[in-house]
This record gives sequence, C-alpha cells and structure tokens, in this order.
Amino acid sequence: MFEMLFDGSLGAGKLTLLFLCLIAACGFEFVNGFHDTANAVATVIYTKSLRPWTSVIWSGFCNFCGVFLGGIGVALSIINLLPVDLLVSSGSNAGLAMVLALLLAAIIWNLGTWYFGIPASSSHTLIGAIIGVGLANSLTAGHQFGDGVNWAKAGEVGLSLLISPLVGFSLSYLLLLLFKAIIKNPKVHQAPEGETPPPLAMRALLILTCTGVSFAHGSNDGQKGVGLIMLILIGVLPASFALNLEQSPKDVEHSIKAVAELQTVLGAHRRTAPLSDMATPGKVNSPTAQELKPPADTVGATTNVAIVQSELAGIAMLLNGKTSLAELPESQRWELRRNILLVDNSFAKMEKEGALQLSAAELATVKSNRKSLRALTDYAPAFVLVMVALSLGLGTMIGWKRIVVTVGEKIGKEHLTYSQGASAELVAMGTIGLAAFSGLPVSTTHVLSSGIAGTMVAQKSGLQLSVVQKIATAWVLTLPACIALAGPLFLLLRSVMQ
Repeated sequence: MFEMLFDGSLGAGKLTLLFLCLIAACGFEFVNGFHDTANAVATVIYTKSLRPWTSVIWSGFCNFCGVFLGGIGVALSIINLLPVDLLVSSGSNAGLAMVLALLLAAIIWNLGTWYFGIPASSSHTLIGAIIGVGLANSLTAGHQFGDGVNWAKAGEVGLSLLISPLVGFSLSYLLLLLFKAIIKNPKVHQAPEGETPPPLAMRALLILTCTGVSFAHGSNDGQKGVGLIMLILIGVLPASFALNLEQSPKDVEHSIKAVAELQTVLGAHRRTAPLSDMATPGKVNSPTAQELKPPADTVGATTNVAIVQSELAGIAMLLNGKTSLAELPESQRWELRRNILLVDNSFAKMEKEGALQLSAAELATVKSNRKSLRALTDYAPAFVLVMVALSLGLGTMIGWKRIVVTVGEKIGKEHLTYSQGASAELVAMGTIGLAAFSGLPVSTTHVLSSGIAGTMVAQKSGLQLSVVQKIATAWVLTLPACIALAGPLFLLLRSVMQ
C-alpha cells in the first residue's frame, strides 16, 4: 500500500479521496472513544476506586489492547449489513460514497449527543446510517425500494441492540440484590465519603470490571472501524486489499476444495430448468440484476442454483493452478472477491428460503466451505488494527467528562454506592464480552446506563425521570435520525463523486 501512495500511481484525486475517507474512519473511532469512555470509568471514578485521569488512561490502554485481541467477527457483522451490489461494485465511487456517508452521519449524531451529555449508542448510530445508505441506494435506477438492505442481518443485530438494555437493567438489579444478601459489610453498600476508596476487595473488583469493560469495548466497537477502513482500502486499492494475499498455499488449497464440494452439493440438488434460464457454464463475470431476477414462469430456486454454479465455476477457473493469491493478476483479484461475495450471499438466501433441501451433514459442509472461501476476503492487516486502536485509545482519554457526569450523577437521585457500581460493571463486562465473542455489535452504552438504572431501582434510590426520559428519547431517535442523515448524504456524495 505505502509504495503506491508515494509512487504517483494513484493520482492526486484518488490519493486525496483515500486520505479523506481514512480520516473520517479514524474520526468516527476517536469520537466513539470519548463518547463511550463513561461506560468503563464512571463507576470507578464515582466510587473513588481510581482517580479520574488514572482511570481514563488505563481505559484507553485497555481499549487499545481490545482492538488487537478481539478478532474481526463484529467487523464482519457490520459489513454484512451493507448492500451487496455496492460491496461488489468496482470501477465506480459508489462504495466509497457509501462509506463516507455513513461515517459522516454517525460522527454528526455522536458529536451532537456527546455535546448534550447524552450517553447514546454508537452501535445504533452506525447501524442506522448503514440502513439509511441501503435505502437511499435502493432508490437509484435498477433497484426496488428496500432491496438495498440486508434486512435479515439488520433484524439479528437490531434484536441484540434491543435486548441488551433489558439484560443490563434486569441482571444489574438482581446482582445488586444478591450482593446485599451475601455481603454483610454495610460499607460496601454505602456511597463514598470524601475521597475514601472502597474496601480492598470491592475496589479490586471495580478496577477489574473497568478493565474488562474497556477491553470488551475495544474488541466490540473497535472492530466497526476495522471493517469500515477495510472497505475504504478495498474500494481505492482493490489490487492490494480485495483479497488476503497472505493466505498460505494450504489455505488456497482448502478454498479450491471448498469450491468443488459446494459444486457437488448444488449438483445433487439442482432440478431441471428450461435451458434459457441457465447461466453460461464457466462464466466468470458476475450476473446482472436482470439475470439474478428469475422469470415469472420458472421456479426461482432452479435459476438461482444455475447462477451460483456459474459463479462457482468462475472462482474455480481463477484459482486453478494457484498456490498463492499473489499469483493472480491484479486485474482478476477484484473479480475473485466479487464472485466469492456473490456466492456466499446466494447460499445464505437459498438456505433461508429453503430453496435447497439439505441434510444436516450437507448443511455443515456448506457452512464450513463458505467459511473457507470467505477466509480469502475477510481479514484485516496489522496496520489497520493500529490505526483503529490508536484512534479509539486516544479518543477514550479526551472529552470524557460530559457523559461520565450524566452516568455517575444524573441517572439516579442518590450517589452511586460501591456495590451498585460493581453490579452494573460486572453485567456490562459479561454482556459485551459475550457479544464480542459471538460477533454481535451490542451497545456498551445501553448495557451500562440501563444497568446503573437497574441498581438505582434495586437500591430504592429513585431515578431522575427527566434525565432518563432524555436518554430514552435519544435512544429511540438514533436509528431514524441516522437513517435520515445518511441517506441524503449518500445520494449527494454519489452524484458528486461520479
């Protein structure tokens, strides 16, 4: 990549566009960092477990580490929400317009809620922007309204975001009651007096949970930036980033074998269809929108199987005789990526719609082979992780106070006790860590803020309803507001960049 940046092959226009997009992506993670710092440090600050700057710097370091060690499962969940036709568009700036629009929309909303001290969800913000781009794309020529959104994946992610506040509230409520039943030391259940830290065991637990939430936040929220930066690099430098060129010969061999096994499964379940509906055998180029649309007088599943077989044949042709992806001519690397994405998307649709009557063993084979193929396209270089980790880590250390004050002082009517802080942070750490492991982008903000509210109710401290109402309103408005921001931004940028 770096050789291309300085040898003049990109051109001034594309080089400027690349830097603008990367700055926007790093800006999103930076804002995300100081917007979400409160989720990790509010409890340790308000229980006097750590001094503010100590906790903020420690949280930033743990966020940094979380990006490196958290994998890329959440990044792939975010990417899979994006319109497939934009992900496979080469030779146009539509994909870059998409990424820029959703980043700008997310940054605008996050900055606005941060300014007013409202702990809103960066996950909701980004997903709303993605849906807005998808809907706007479906308004362009050759599409039907709503077709540009992966509604199944959006529903899956949306459900995790809806459930997480309920989990945060109820589990924190129950955990505080459990602490009260088990821990008889009254100091544990009292608010701090002056600068006195909590009892040693409780202080250790609070610092541990601050560490865990910070790490989990990095491994969950940091991955979103990783996915977006990869889309930018793939769009501007497809020859260098469309495929994981570091794949070993053994990995490439597994991918070739995966194509053959997928062809075998399809061949066993393909039904007879009119010859005119069949895709041309060995066709390498991806089908057009018209080809993908089955004729009204034929069975759609049959046509879909024919098209997927053609795409698989194209992948086999490109990989034939290769021991490394670097052996592929640069002009064919995007083509291979496009066909892999189309095949994977088609299998997902056919499985969901029941177009293939597969046994449990065949389903397992298909799943394993799809994973082998996606290993060629789903990756992130170390320098991308460094960019995101630095942006998120530095952002965590700046601008944190506004939302920390809201979480620590304004949700409940009384000061946070030691056991309340520990209960909310334990639940947040467990929920977010499990979500990152499962590849689901949950809202750190929703889990922690609702957890604090749950402990206030369990403590019978009471809630400041005006503040809770303001937070809830922001949560409800986040999706529609970001849809409304991102859609027009996408159409504007697309028209400017054409």
